[in-house]
Amino acid sequence: MDMHTVVVGTSGTTAQDVIAVARGNARVELSAAAVSALAAAREVIAALAAKPEPVYGVSTGFGALASRHISPDLRARLQRNIVRSHAAGMGPRVEREVVRALMFLRLKTVASGHTGVRPEIAQTMADVLNAGITPVVHEYGSLGCSGDLAPLSHCALTLMGEGDAEGPDGTVRPAGELLAAHGITPVELREKEGLALLNGTDGMLGMLVMAIADLQNLYTSADITAALSLEALLGTDRVLAPELHAIRPHPGQGASADNMLRVLAGSGLTGHHQDDAPRVQDAYSVRCAPQVAGAGRDTLAHARLVADRELAAAVDNPVVLADGRVESNGNFHGAPVAYVLDFLAIVAADLGSITERRTDRLLDKNRSHGLPPFLADDAGVDSGLMIAQYTQAALVSEMKRLAVPASADSIPSSAMQEDHVSMGWSAARKLRTAVENLARIVAVELYAATRAIELRAAQGLTPAPASLAAVEALRAAGVEGPGPDRFLSPDLAAADAFVRAGKLVAAVEPVTGTLA
Repeated sequence: MDMHTVVVGTSGTTAQDVIAVARGNARVELSAAAVSALAAAREVIAALAAKPEPVYGVSTGFGALASRHISPDLRARLQRNIVRSHAAGMGPRVEREVVRALMFLRLKTVASGHTGVRPEIAQTMADVLNAGITPVVHEYGSLGCSGDLAPLSHCALTLMGEGDAEGPDGTVRPAGELLAAHGITPVELREKEGLALLNGTDGMLGMLVMAIADLQNLYTSADITAALSLEALLGTDRVLAPELHAIRPHPGQGASADNMLRVLAGSGLTGHHQDDAPRVQDAYSVRCAPQVAGAGRDTLAHARLVADRELAAAVDNPVVLADGRVESNGNFHGAPVAYVLDFLAIVAADLGSITERRTDRLLDKNRSHGLPPFLADDAGVDSGLMIAQYTQAALVSEMKRLAVPASADSIPSSAMQEDHVSMGWSAARKLRTAVENLARIVAVELYAATRAIELRAAQGLTPAPASLAAVEALRAAGVEGPGPDRFLSPDLAAADAFVRAGKLVAAVEPVTGTLA
């Protein structure tokens, strides 16, 4: 495990910490302030539990059953039962990194001191994370309102020593066995604690945080591949001039144009519009690349703002306030997160669409300005990258379907008590697929553009130093090894891994400087 430690306090957490725990297996510790806040809030809940007046979540049922007062002798049973009954997810298992993010973010809210959970419950949550135990969570079960109920319930079930979980060795076993093997005592829930473990936007938020990180890499990678395509198509870089973007001052547009301009610095290929096939200006997919990618970047910035606000939030119902009041609220509604999850799926689909159009242009001898058909070594004897573009087109078509917003839908539940929901979990799940597909789409353009750059170099033209660095890094990574038949079976999966790991950005930045 990574020896990096993330300390959870009372004031939220950061996206970097979420990723460190979810993907880097960072250890988790509770701050002294968090332990004190947990203890103080628990005293408030204990005092309310001793009173005869019913308090929602403390001495009542839940949801549509909130009108029933629960006697003290049944309250521990009530808290166990809400976890057991709500652990009703179905379908494929959710990825380990998502479950770890979800658990960590629930711990973040618990540690705020607004939930009334005892310190030992929070410590057990940290212990489970540190042991590398991952509850089995299923794809379906959250409506993105009243929290990601089923996913969080499966996590809480593990804390109780029930259900199934995956150990650090990747083997799924009964959770009780895994806890015992790591010296962790299962929790016995008291008033309010079962509810507090279930009532948050943690799953959709965790997936949003990771999607933002992945998309940041992909947007920078797409700027690089767009520049490579512009260069290979003998386009002009004059449309990237800072003064042109200054008069339409969208920050993302300016950043993308600057990225492309730096990649193209020193190129001997750009600006050939008045050569053998005169052009007044390049096609939209080339000329408007900064405008499209830039708009996506600005949407990404908005999503990051929403995520940062949610990372600072304590989402539960009811909550313990600083003055000792315990109040019901609607902060568990996932709308703010659901909307940006859908926004990101939309802009990812459009970036994929414009990327595919540039690839198609590279492969068409009628529009590629001197490149061989489909970038084939011997067109007709081999098909070059013809079917690579088919694959890319299929992915783009799928991206358009994934761009249909989940948050525009709502379906009532809990006997109409919960009559408007966000569907934010569904928005997050489809965004994860969209991000994976976008990486593949960008990888296909990279594969085609680097092949085209090599062909231009063979024609006696001089590519930009950054372009050559991208080509060399891709080849050094084993993508398209040497030999006359190296393009006959496109290694698109390897190109995808190259892009996804951030290696394309890392390859050009020694030449360009840090890209946005």
